[in-house]
Amino acid sequence: MFTLYGKEIRAFMNSLMGYIVITVFLLVSGLFLWVFEGTGFNILEFGYANLDGLFMLAPFVFLFIIPAITMRSFADERKSGTLELLTTQPLSDTKIILSKYLAGVSIVIISLIPTLVYLITVYRLALPAGNVDMGGIWGSYIGLLFLGASFAAIGVFSSSVTDNQIIAFLMSLLLSGFIYMGFELIYSFDLFGSFDLFIKSLGMSTHYASISRGVVDSRDLIYFLSVITIFILLTKISLESRKW
Repeated sequence: MFTLYGKEIRAFMNSLMGYIVITVFLLVSGLFLWVFEGTGFNILEFGYANLDGLFMLAPFVFLFIIPAITMRSFADERKSGTLELLTTQPLSDTKIILSKYLAGVSIVIISLIPTLVYLITVYRLALPAGNVDMGGIWGSYIGLLFLGASFAAIGVFSSSVTDNQIIAFLMSLLLSGFIYMGFELIYSFDLFGSFDLFIKSLGMSTHYASISRGVVDSRDLIYFLSVITIFILLTKISLESRKW
């Protein structure tokens, strides 16, 4: 399992796509946080030291870059015909899925690490230096990590149902976008009365916002872990369907 995990990491980092994805994330976030004015994300326009702009912007950037990270997971294996060869190895479907999923999550973490420079900058810009809400910032990072891990699970599932990377990308983008924002949109229509709050709670944005306040509630963690588990199980079902 760890051999396949390492192979996936190396394949991504040795490809041009790997550097493009990470560079795009850092470039977009950097421009919106420090350069572009009037966007609502610029740190210098907030008037106080925080990274709220990063944590508001990152989910929307993740909606595009994580599908790009995961789209080749199984689609490429199907197209090249190596999926059958891979499944003949002494690895269960679950271990194969987890190897590819954990590789995707690792790339997400790698792309987040450079943003710690923003944290150091904000920390030093504060008056007095260090006068920042570290609890809220670390809570937001935890929320962003779980959000990225959930998007990665959706992306791996989307890649498992097609041999076309573009279709896998679009499917992952649409599924992730709906689960992140769709339930919030349905809630705003106020159509279901007493069930509206339940519908809102099905969306990732609600749980992400909750963790981002700096309070890591077990209900939010259980929600994200449930989403991850559901899509990993769906991926397993998708792979097993080749035997039917």
